[in-house]
Amino acid sequence: MMNGHKTEPAPPPPPPSATPRQLTEAKVMAEENGLQGEPCVRSKTGGILTKGDVVVLTLRLLCMATSVTGMSFMVTARQVSAASFYGFQLQLHSKWSFSYSFEYLVGVTATATAYSLLQLLIAGSRLLVKKSPVIPSRNQAWLVFAGDQILAYAMMSAGSAASGVANLNRTGIRHTALPNFCKSLDSFCDHVTVSIAFTFFSCVMYAAAAVQDVIWLSTH
Repeated sequence: MMNGHKTEPAPPPPPPSATPRQLTEAKVMAEENGLQGEPCVRSKTGGILTKGDVVVLTLRLLCMATSVTGMSFMVTARQVSAASFYGFQLQLHSKWSFSYSFEYLVGVTATATAYSLLQLLIAGSRLLVKKSPVIPSRNQAWLVFAGDQILAYAMMSAGSAASGVANLNRTGIRHTALPNFCKSLDSFCDHVTVSIAFTFFSCVMYAAAAVQDVIWLSTH
């Protein structure tokens, strides 16, 4: 009380504005890696997978799977059979290594498989150990883009060369040309056909990976 007047106590200060105690771990790590504008999910290993990373890893797995399948069917393309030609029984020996075109296809698909496996191992080490994005820099993205583009052209070339083989002396069969030889060598022809089909599919996958690389470069 002062001079006969009763003073009222000062009002309590207003409560501080409500602020979140902490950002989510995903957002914090996204800020640290410069990924604020890109949706991300947490992997079981504790790393952050952005939407772009998931697309890149999926394409890389598909590239490796199609390359391995194409190579596997080609290296198992072999058969020994007999065919009747004007009453004569002719022994036919077919094998993929008898043809330069098929050897080229196996070499390209093996290289593509090793390349994709290496990219997956590098990406996995970044996610598990360094907790960094799959593609950490533009320089890395340019290198990956160049590799994907080269392999896409190589796959198309190998598939075209293998499918363009027209006579028996170039298809891996050591004999003179015979009509409808796939009736006697059905297993060999089936393996070659499936291998060529997966080689072309692998070409499409590497082309899609190259397009994804361009999209990443245009947004970073």
